[in-house]
Amino acid sequence: MLEVWQQQVFMGVLVLVVFAAFVKEWLPVEIVALGALFACIVTGILPVAPTDPALMKFDALRVFAHPAPITVACMFVLSAALDRTGVIDALGAQFERFAAVSPLRMLVVLMVSVAFLSCFMNNTPVVVVFMPIILGICRKKEWRASRFLIPLSYAAIVGGTMTIVGTSTNLIAAGITVEHGYEPFGMFEIFPLGIIFVGVALVYMLTIGRRLLPDRVTLAALIDSSESREFITYALVRRGSPVIGKPFPETKLAKLRRARVLEVVRKGKPIAAPLPEIVFEEGDEIVFKGKVEGLVGITENTDLPLRGEDDLGLEGERTESAVLMEGIIGPGSTMTGRTLRDLKFRQRFGVIILAVHRRGTSLRERFEDVTLAFGDTLLVQGPAEKMRQLFERKDFINLSEPKATLLRPGRAPLAVGAIGAFMVLGALVGFKVLPGIPVVVLAMGAALFVLLTRCLDPKEAYSAIEWKVLFLIFGMLGVGLGVERSGLAALLADHVVGVVGDRPYLLVAGIYISAALLTEVISNNAVAALLTPLAIALGVQAGFDDPRALVVAVMFGASASFATPIGYQTNTFVYGAGGYKFGDFFRVGAPLAVILWIVASFMIPVLWG
Repeated sequence: MLEVWQQQVFMGVLVLVVFAAFVKEWLPVEIVALGALFACIVTGILPVAPTDPALMKFDALRVFAHPAPITVACMFVLSAALDRTGVIDALGAQFERFAAVSPLRMLVVLMVSVAFLSCFMNNTPVVVVFMPIILGICRKKEWRASRFLIPLSYAAIVGGTMTIVGTSTNLIAAGITVEHGYEPFGMFEIFPLGIIFVGVALVYMLTIGRRLLPDRVTLAALIDSSESREFITYALVRRGSPVIGKPFPETKLAKLRRARVLEVVRKGKPIAAPLPEIVFEEGDEIVFKGKVEGLVGITENTDLPLRGEDDLGLEGERTESAVLMEGIIGPGSTMTGRTLRDLKFRQRFGVIILAVHRRGTSLRERFEDVTLAFGDTLLVQGPAEKMRQLFERKDFINLSEPKATLLRPGRAPLAVGAIGAFMVLGALVGFKVLPGIPVVVLAMGAALFVLLTRCLDPKEAYSAIEWKVLFLIFGMLGVGLGVERSGLAALLADHVVGVVGDRPYLLVAGIYISAALLTEVISNNAVAALLTPLAIALGVQAGFDDPRALVVAVMFGASASFATPIGYQTNTFVYGAGGYKFGDFFRVGAPLAVILWIVASFMIPVLWG
């Protein structure tokens, strides 16, 4: 068993290592967090199933029964129910009809609508639904999408600060507060400050921020529009064809200038081998891509005009228009961490990648070996049916057009009723009209209701939950518990209070800015799990009866990610889609972050004084 000072040193080093691993992305964040929890256990800082009553609050296994991640999982399910029943899509369609009048009107309606939706559901699906709508409107109106996508993300962020369930950081901080023996947060207890944040963000974006927004082109606009006027032709290798028995490089197909072979299908399955290694057989289906003038004459029987070239022994089957679309790698994508070459993207999906947008740079060449990451935007070209199949995958999100079908629109009233009842009951409990029912119980009841009423089935519910987020929360709750158990939190609190005293305004300002700076480089959930115990210790050390004000500072600071595209998931989504550069977020978001810090530093002690 380590001495107390050794535990404090160990936890200090562990926290620094965790931060470095998050920033450097040495391993997936959830693996880092769980590894840190395991380190707390094996060193004896956190006991497992202790029999001593004094140590039970530090039981490492308690983190897996913590209400915050369970509530977060239920909120994922409720958000998925609204999505699968078409509620969000319907609201998005109404937005398009009402807002696409002028750029100013669209900016106002966009931010108000998204902030409202984000206050009671996971903001990621809200952003995912609105992005293709905004991109489509901008294409029709010839507006720059980059003028709207950063405001979209910022509205989703500040909208989540209006309720305890608006973002997982609020749930984590609120849950830790209850575990320390303080009164639970009401569902709408933070609404007054949240609505101020929304108002400040809206006014800022309509005045200062609007002038700082860049005029960027999206990835599709970087490709000449004439390149999209291409076709996909399918041709069979007939008996007696001169290509039979020959490898691809030795045939005339390898020398075509205005057309290219995309893939070869044999017995109904694409051949996985690289084209230079394929030896043609009778009955092979060859897929070509090119403009009309490049495809004519390739086949003996085609609906394209013949040009009289040498007979290649191919029989035309059909010709399709090649569709050009944009997509973004989603947060739970199976494509992350792999290259296009490893994925055999063309062979698996029957489409080709024309360009990749990554961290402010658009790659037109040599991107096959680039390791894909969440937020990468891909410009894809292929047949419409292949495109449809590709975008049905959860891990590749269509930016070119909204979803065309609603799975269960008839159950939309049930999904709306479930989340409405959840919010109303939560408000009544918060205002003590009803007896104290924990938020996690209300969330579980609402999630169970949408499953029982078939708003979505269990498989969809499991798929909707972002398990990596939950395991990140589990791990970081354990690290926060270790910081408290070792005495490191109390030690740091003692030093801070010794420097600034018990002045609430300075303490709130310090906690808020610490959370805001950390959340720009690591997960906001990790920040909430680490800083909430410290905030409570600071409150105790400063002699506060209830450290609520400092906990609220953690909640709002951990959500104040405006200056980088990597601090918050919605920022990462719009980063590639809008064609932004890294510095665009700092130029637009840093002034807003400073303004909100000043507002929070003055308003939190007033509202929770």
